[in-house]
Amino acid sequence: MPDSVDTQPDDAPDRRAQLRDRNRRALIEATLDCVAEIGYARTSVSTIIDKAGLSRGMIHLHFNGKDGLMDAAVQHASDLYYQNLYALLEKVRPSAWPQERIEAVIRSDLSETILNQYNVRIWYGFRGEARDRESIRTFSDTRDSRLRGLLFEAFTTIAVASGVDDPAQTARDAAHGTLAFLEGMWADYLIHPDAFDREEACRIIFRFLSALFPKHFDLAGATPDAG
Repeated sequence: MPDSVDTQPDDAPDRRAQLRDRNRRALIEATLDCVAEIGYARTSVSTIIDKAGLSRGMIHLHFNGKDGLMDAAVQHASDLYYQNLYALLEKVRPSAWPQERIEAVIRSDLSETILNQYNVRIWYGFRGEARDRESIRTFSDTRDSRLRGLLFEAFTTIAVASGVDDPAQTARDAAHGTLAFLEGMWADYLIHPDAFDREEACRIIFRFLSALFPKHFDLAGATPDAG
């Protein structure tokens, strides 16, 4: 008899990889949906697999348990935040003044794409666990190094151009203050989503920045460098 022939399609490994990725993504998205809908504490393995339409074993297969899935979910949420931010920054010309990059950060953070009830419930849900879970704190930290570093670099350039006595300290204060304002706006939106005014929120932050750097910001946002 002739040797048996492997009739498995050549693209079988690719299809398996696609299925694996699809199931992994479905579990992550189901986890975020559950956290947004019922909160972190009430999100169980049962609620996640019901939402995803997958078996319990899939969580162990892809994430080695619920904790691994929660870590992957908060990282995914963080990645989505930065994807939106970097997409907006790409629209700012490479030679743009640093204040234009800062304005992009502020408008991205307060945009409907980022600041909405779904995302706010997710982030506050995860932050409630951040004290006890370093892996969650890494991706939900209000002092995120990427965002703080981006702001600090831009503010340092502005502070040097403004001729302040201690540019590094001024830049740190400006970066910290901007992040504190943004955090406050998120908290205000969490409690008063229907009354929240995005343009008013931006204007308040730009008022703070225009007081620090009047040549670089006004109430509408970034202004051309005045030299």
